[in-house]
Amino acid sequence: MLSALIFDVDGTLADTESAHRAAFNAAFRDCGMDWAWSEPLYTQLLDVAGGKERLLHYWRLVDPAGADRPGVAQKIEQIHAAKTQHYEAMVGGGKLPLRPGILRLLGEAHAARLPLAIATTTTPANVDALLRSPLGSGWRELFVAVCDASTTIAKKPAPDVYFAALRALGLPAGQCLAIEDSRNGLLAARAAGIPTLITPTAYTAMQKFDDALLVLPHLGDPELPMPQHIPGADQRWVDLAALRRWHDGLLFEAA
Repeated sequence: MLSALIFDVDGTLADTESAHRAAFNAAFRDCGMDWAWSEPLYTQLLDVAGGKERLLHYWRLVDPAGADRPGVAQKIEQIHAAKTQHYEAMVGGGKLPLRPGILRLLGEAHAARLPLAIATTTTPANVDALLRSPLGSGWRELFVAVCDASTTIAKKPAPDVYFAALRALGLPAGQCLAIEDSRNGLLAARAAGIPTLITPTAYTAMQKFDDALLVLPHLGDPELPMPQHIPGADQRWVDLAALRRWHDGLLFEAA
């Protein structure tokens, strides 16, 4: 039985990666770095979860010797702090909308008293900047747990953040459903034993999602239905009833 939904943030709740890339590039200029991340390059860098981890990974690619010098950690902190400021300015105030179906599905789950959680490796400030406007200043009250980069050290594809969400929910993995957009997110959720629905973005569409419960372009809405029929749904958008059918059908097959 489906007892809770767990959402990733970046790419899942909103298509944030273009804003993240632009914010990184603005931070590079602020901090005197001659780096510029193109869209193809950033797509590759997304294989590394976590902004600071991504910065260090790139530094080691372009300047292996320099990446081991004293002061690199402090420089990365400076760049990341500047990037966060730019990102908040880019997405705050509702400038970046939630993906189709997200707001509706959150409302359906809340009305049905189905517990909700967040499992992301982005920073608390980034999550707040994104959700404060569309969900209101009290958006955290909608979620039983908000697990983010401050919750665990290991980033996706490690399952740590999902294990933290399960502990907060007080539920076994098999009674939950994760919604993700990337392979790293899928690997993390499945390593925690959680069935996972994937809604990829342009940055993740070419990744492999072999172990996903279902892969859909987005969740859809009555005013923005999906072009194709959705298995187990009465309409061309994902609602709570469809999620229950998919989840419970999976458990039935496993039994």
